[in-house]
Amino acid sequence: MANAGSKLLAVGAALSAQAALLHLACLWGGAPMFRLMGAGERMAQSYEAGHWYPRVVTLAIAGVLSVWSLYAFAGAGLIRKLPLQRSALCAITGVYIVRGIAFVPLMAYFPGNSVAFWVISSSICLLIGGVHGVGLRQSWARLSGGVA
Repeated sequence: MANAGSKLLAVGAALSAQAALLHLACLWGGAPMFRLMGAGERMAQSYEAGHWYPRVVTLAIAGVLSVWSLYAFAGAGLIRKLPLQRSALCAITGVYIVRGIAFVPLMAYFPGNSVAFWVISSSICLLIGGVHGVGLRQSWARLSGGVA
């Protein structure tokens, strides 16, 4: 981990890993945790009823966030290089930023989530996307095989 970009990618990786763990905490904490995290009453009630949907969605989100964390750790040089690393990091950064910015149109598709959930989660996504973006920019030459 030679440069500031590597350090920022490591921070981004840690933030993605933390987000994955928070999603898994919903499965451990049950419906009250789904409510606390702002997932909406419908999701909490569905979890309480034993429906598969909240579990599968939560595991899928945690899985995606974990993979994103691995890519950022690889970009930071803390684990071995992964396939399509630079392209994946660009896509991950883009998804975080778009998710952070596009929350207003998304709200219509998830009406059970609170406004506080949307503002907080979107701010977190923008923060993580920004950290990834700056780290990616600072590490661009190194990630392309050039000298950083």
